[in-house]
Amino acid sequence: MTPRRLARGLAAATAAIAAAVVGAAVLDRALPPPLERAAVVSTVVLDREGRPLRAFPVADGRWRLQIDLDGVDPAFVDAVVAIEDQRFFTHGGVDVAALGRAAFTSARAGRIVSGGSTITMQTARLLEPRPRTFGSKAIEILRAWQIERRLTKAEILETYLTLAPYGGNLEGARAASWAYFGREPSRLTPDQIALLVALPQAPEARRPDLRPDAARAARDRILDRLVAEGRLAPDRAADAAQEDPPGRRAFPVRAWHASAEARRRAAGPGDVRSTLDAALQAEMEALADAAVEHDPSVQAAILVVDTGTRAVRAAVGSAGRDRPGGWLDLTDRARSPGSTLKPLIY
Repeated sequence: MTPRRLARGLAAATAAIAAAVVGAAVLDRALPPPLERAAVVSTVVLDREGRPLRAFPVADGRWRLQIDLDGVDPAFVDAVVAIEDQRFFTHGGVDVAALGRAAFTSARAGRIVSGGSTITMQTARLLEPRPRTFGSKAIEILRAWQIERRLTKAEILETYLTLAPYGGNLEGARAASWAYFGREPSRLTPDQIALLVALPQAPEARRPDLRPDAARAARDRILDRLVAEGRLAPDRAADAAQEDPPGRRAFPVRAWHASAEARRRAAGPGDVRSTLDAALQAEMEALADAAVEHDPSVQAAILVVDTGTRAVRAAVGSAGRDRPGGWLDLTDRARSPGSTLKPLIY
């Protein structure tokens, strides 16, 4: 090949690469990944110390509580990465080796046996659910590249752990921790970690509240893998395997009226810090219940205010929503001057 032809070939190749890069950039800008879905989360009203008072589901009735990695047990995050995507922190969204291995095994079986999906690719699928086909896999690869350009690795993990399915109307590890363990996922036992890792792989088939045997088997397989990875001592795994799978618990429902007002005033969804004190709120709700227990026609409301700061520390809008007027917040209803003066004179 003459130098002139070589130069022309190099110029053409360079132009083609540049056109491809420009085209990809244009498409990336024109068709960005729908990251806004991750922002549609449940509102959780907290007391002044950060303790949850009441959680609200999203519009479709799902519990989707926003995850902040600072509030999640690091051992759980390590286990998720170890099981789902060991090279998560080093790849750019796609693990070529894992994808090639998955393609080979799937082609040999004539169906998708293992997806080879990275956490970023799974996040793309959660943002845009599609049937599991080879075409969908190609779209997930492109979306994973786009997501990696926009989010940090920590943000990708937070998005994944906020959207991952955990059975029924539960989405995200934080919602699952509240529903199954009754608390935040800030500190988890080995059996709890293994269960939370196992559930998104088959959330309906492994629901601990409906299919405890399947949940136990899946959890124990994760425990075995964590031992094989050197992330859990064998004796701790053996102890964890003795624990029974949990049932389903209710979400916190303290300060029914006040938490609804705090949610209304909030700038957006997510966690909302109030001035209430959870312990005092529980005490006042019990006091209101006791005050009306002998007369089903009576209502009661209690408002406790810090006179130094004027901060509301407890607010009981009614003694029960099953009583007359119970859905009304009686702490902010208009009163006659006489009724207002009575407690002060007393």
